[in-house]
Amino acid sequence: MNGLVRTALRASTLKGLTQSTVVVGGTARRDFARTMWNMCSRQNELAPLTSYKIQNPSDFCSCGCSRKAHTKAEKELGLFLAEEIVAEKKAQKMKTIPTELDGFKISLDGAEVTLTKKHGDETITINFNVNHTVDSDSEPDIDTPEDKAEFGEMKSKPSFEVDIERGNQTLGFTCSFNNEPQASGADDGYNDIFGIDEITLYEGEHNDKIYAVAGDVIDGYLYDLLMNYLEEKGVSNEFAEKLIELSTTYEHTAYISLLEGLSKFTSGK
Repeated sequence: MNGLVRTALRASTLKGLTQSTVVVGGTARRDFARTMWNMCSRQNELAPLTSYKIQNPSDFCSCGCSRKAHTKAEKELGLFLAEEIVAEKKAQKMKTIPTELDGFKISLDGAEVTLTKKHGDETITINFNVNHTVDSDSEPDIDTPEDKAEFGEMKSKPSFEVDIERGNQTLGFTCSFNNEPQASGADDGYNDIFGIDEITLYEGEHNDKIYAVAGDVIDGYLYDLLMNYLEEKGVSNEFAEKLIELSTTYEHTAYISLLEGLSKFTSGK
């Protein structure tokens, strides 16, 4: 996701919002040419006359919508959101979320993402949540839009659960993406982009009584063998890279939906 769109200067929107031009990612964003009154009145022009009900003029605000009044903050927020939504949609690399990834079927439920596939007599399930997963804290201290554009886009790197179920038993892994190369539980030269945080094995449903061990305290050779085991099941470094792209795309889509909902909520529509 383009972090620059999210970090457009607040001062540019609060002062001279309908006249100024904001530079984002080295590209000038167009002026806010249309006021809230124009947007609302244009919608009224397009609506069929039969859809109107005779109401007291005091039921409408000055822009013609059903709100009795828009505060200054609501107007400024509405103007900014109109531009922000357009810019975020323009920055999208993928407009639709794929239904499958390397043989895993993808299902979406709010911020939750689940990938499932059959592997012989086993069912492999991967779960993650896109909330609070964008690596904004890793961005260096840079001042100009040109520097930020050169740095690149933000990525969503969620922790994820891998459950390998066979019969009534489940082998569970909790994994996370490494912030630095070779940041894994084993002292080796491999550049794994993700590592094992926790391992557990249980029957039936999982509960808090079930024992789990941290990945960084187990034997280094055992850790390497478990990483090889995950790779054999399809959870490799290459797959993890694709998982980042999937999470980044879906998180960006969810962010745009939030902006659109916020726009409708604050405009009273």
